Amino acid sequence: MAETQFPNITKVAIRATTFVVIGLVVAGMAGGCMTTSIRAGEGAVKFSQLGGTDLDAKYSEGLKIHYPWVTLKIYNLRIQEQLEVGEALSSNGLTIGLDVSIRYQALSTELPELHTTFGDRYFTSLVQPELRSAIREVVGQYTPEELYSTQRTQVEVDIFNEVSEGVEGRHVIIDAILIRDIRLPDQIRIAIETKLQEEQEAERYEFTIAKERLEAQRKKIEADGEAAFQRIIIQSLTDQFLRFKGIEATLALAQSPNAKTVIVGGGRDGLPLILGGN
Repeated sequence: MAETQFPNITKVAIRATTFVVIGLVVAGMAGGCMTTSIRAGEGAVKFSQLGGTDLDAKYSEGLKIHYPWVTLKIYNLRIQEQLEVGEALSSNGLTIGLDVSIRYQALSTELPELHTTFGDRYFTSLVQPELRSAIREVVGQYTPEELYSTQRTQVEVDIFNEVSEGVEGRHVIIDAILIRDIRLPDQIRIAIETKLQEEQEAERYEFTIAKERLEAQRKKIEADGEAAFQRIIIQSLTDQFLRFKGIEATLALAQSPNAKTVIVGGGRDGLPLILGGN
């Protein structure tokens, strides 16, 4: 009995040793590498404690396996939006409040350079200062009235051009600039609104005058045409024409079923004279 049990014990020991070895190998592999998940719309930069930032390595979406001494710094590659609330002086020295939204995006092909130059806080170190500078420079070229009414779209274009030029070649692109709100001192705002209302009323008055003037011209043209028509008719009513039309009417009446007597040349004007009839 003892002899038959020893082989079984040996087999169990061998199996246990095998599982232990496999477990140690798996644990060693797990301890020797790490994983980082890069989600949709993200990219990553490789930084090694041994060699620094790898400027040639650009990581896109997916699960990445790397050594423990390597760190993958993840960046948002989607178009992002930030709201900048600030103030600037207009061309006549008045303080103008603005709420400006900026949409920007990190260039995926230049992500390592962006990481080494500005880092993950590139908005506050690059984009935001350029935006604030552009707002001050552009707003200073316009009056409060222009900013509030007629030139708002142009101000957006000017700020966009200034910021785009400021970040050009610095691994970031500007997608859009949107002015959300412009705040003026109450007295200035009321004065501008009153002036705009008066201008609209003046334009409405001018439109009414122009409309009445056109209507008068239309009536004059119509009257002149009617008068010309009457002159033509009168000039065409000669004695011969009237006599001819009278003969036509007389003949038509003579052909009617009513009894009558027609005397040719009996009228004072030489027209036929009709007598009798029911």
